[in-house]
Amino acid sequence: MRREGAGPPAWTDSHCHLQHLAEGAERAAVLERAAAAGVTTMVCVGTDVATSRQALALARESAGRGVYATAGVHPHDATEGTGPLGELLSEQSGPTSRLVGVGECGLDYHYDHSPRQTQREVFAAQIGFAHSLALTLVIHTREAFDDTFAILASEGLPERTVFHCFTGGPAEAGRCLELGGYLSFSGIVTFKNADDVREAARLCPADKMLLETDSPYLAPVPYRGRENEPAYVVRVGEQLAAEKEMDLDEVARLTSANAASAFGLS
Repeated sequence: MRREGAGPPAWTDSHCHLQHLAEGAERAAVLERAAAAGVTTMVCVGTDVATSRQALALARESAGRGVYATAGVHPHDATEGTGPLGELLSEQSGPTSRLVGVGECGLDYHYDHSPRQTQREVFAAQIGFAHSLALTLVIHTREAFDDTFAILASEGLPERTVFHCFTGGPAEAGRCLELGGYLSFSGIVTFKNADDVREAARLCPADKMLLETDSPYLAPVPYRGRENEPAYVVRVGEQLAAEKEMDLDEVARLTSANAASAFGLS
């Protein structure tokens, strides 16, 4: 639902992987489509040192498009350790940097591409980076909520923490929100079998909800089967507006304001 006569809303894609989308002219076209859809801000997320460097380069090159970056080690790549990441974060942090977060990092017990103990150690180390550098923590947790909460309790929750691509239900959402975290909803909220995620979206307070694409993955309905891209964050917003029974422009405004707070964006 939108108010008649209103101008186009401005959207924020709080989690995308632009470095995994096409390069050159094709990537420029992706950014053009995002702008045409009203997406004015994007957070390009790193998953290892190489992709984090790519995210930072893209953020610098596309600063005029509102692109920012995070740097982190995904649980799939936890066996790489955090030594090189720590060096990168120290190099890139500063008041004029486009670096706004640590992650995505966390635990993934669905695939177990890295040993679970290694995942836990690498996650804890990155929580430490977020604390020491006053950066936002971007969490990936899949089938591992109990251990995720245990590590956060041990290490302390950074002041700004985002639970990216939230896939839990109301119980998990409640625990995240009790800690003060933000819930970031992806195209999963549009999937037929995602009733728990939609219920979590309905209970999420207006000041704690974010939107993301996680592009090029998880394209929302009706774009399933296509490569996802930031322009499709509007479809995620439409679904959230329906679940929350809110005006679409208000969802765009609130989630963009929340993203600015969550990532300390200027």
